[in-house]
Amino acid sequence: MGSRISLVDDVEEGIIERQAKERQFRSRNQSVMSGLAYCISSSSMILLNKLLLSGYGLTGGISLMFYQNLISVIVVYILKAVGAITTEPVTWRLVEVWFPVNILFVSMLVTSTYSLRFLNVAMVTILKNVTNLITAVGEMYLFNKHHNKEVWGSLILMLVSAISGGITDISFHSVGYSWQLLNCFCTSAYSLWLRKVMDLAKQKTSTGNLNEFSMVLLNNLLSLPLGFALILVFEKDGIWTLPALKYPMFWIVITLSGLLGLAISFTSMWFLHQTSPTTHSLVGSLNKIPLSLAGILLFHVKTSGSNLLSIFFGLVAGVIFARAKMSS
Repeated sequence: MGSRISLVDDVEEGIIERQAKERQFRSRNQSVMSGLAYCISSSSMILLNKLLLSGYGLTGGISLMFYQNLISVIVVYILKAVGAITTEPVTWRLVEVWFPVNILFVSMLVTSTYSLRFLNVAMVTILKNVTNLITAVGEMYLFNKHHNKEVWGSLILMLVSAISGGITDISFHSVGYSWQLLNCFCTSAYSLWLRKVMDLAKQKTSTGNLNEFSMVLLNNLLSLPLGFALILVFEKDGIWTLPALKYPMFWIVITLSGLLGLAISFTSMWFLHQTSPTTHSLVGSLNKIPLSLAGILLFHVKTSGSNLLSIFFGLVAGVIFARAKMSS
C-alpha cells in the first residue's frame, strides 16, 4: 500500500514538474517573440520612412506624420469597437492637460522626419543618443534625480561619438544636423513633460488611470488638427504635386509605415509585459546595431572607415548606457 502511494506521489510530482517546464518554455518563447516583434516593427518603420523620403521623393514631413497618425487613430478605434482594447474617453478636461504634451509629440515626429530626409539612418541613430544626455540633465533639474558615474561616463561617450561621427561624415548636411539636434531637444522635452503631467492627466479621467492605448489615441488624435494646420501653412503647395501620389505602391508603403507606428506601441507593451524595463532598454540599444547596418547597406550610403568606427563607437556607448541605467 505504501509503495502505491509513493508511486502516485512520484507521478504527481513528475506531472507538476513537466507542467512547470512547459510554462517556463512558453514564457521564454513569448519573451523571444515579443522582443523580435518590437525590434522588427521599430526598425522597419525607420527604414520605411527613409524609403518614403528618399526613394519616393516625399518632402512633406508634416504630411507624412499626419497620414501615419490618421491610420493609427482609425486602427485604434476599430480595435476599441471590436472589444480588443479599452481606452479612456477623450474629454475636454483631459485635452486641456494633454495638449502641451501633444505639441511636443508633434514637434518630435516632424523634426525626426525632416532629419531623416537629409541624413542616413546610421547617423540619425547615433545622433539620437544626444537625447539621453539632454534628458539626464533635465531629470537633474526638474526631478532632482542623480545618476552614477557609469551613466555619465556612457553619456560622454555618446556625445564624443556623435561629434566624431559628424566630423567624419562625408555626406555631412548642415540642415539635417540642425533638424536632428532640434529633434533631440523636442524628444527630451516630450519625455520630461510627459512624466511631469502624467499624474495630473490620470486625475482627469473617469477611472483615475491612463493606459498606453489611451495615450496612443490621445497623441495621435490631437495631432491631426495641429498637423492639418501646419500643412496648410508650410506644405499645402508641394504635397499635391508629388509624382509618387499616382503610384499604388507609394500608398501601400506609407499606410504600412502608419501601421508599424502603431505596432511599435503595441509590441513595446507586449515586450515589457513579458520581460522588464531594463531588458526592454537593453534590447532597444542592441537593436540599433542591425538597424544602422541595414540603413547603410539598403540605401547604399557612402561612408568612410573613420565614420563607421564613430558609428560603432556610438552604438557600443548606447549599450553601455543601457547597462549602466540597469545598475543605477
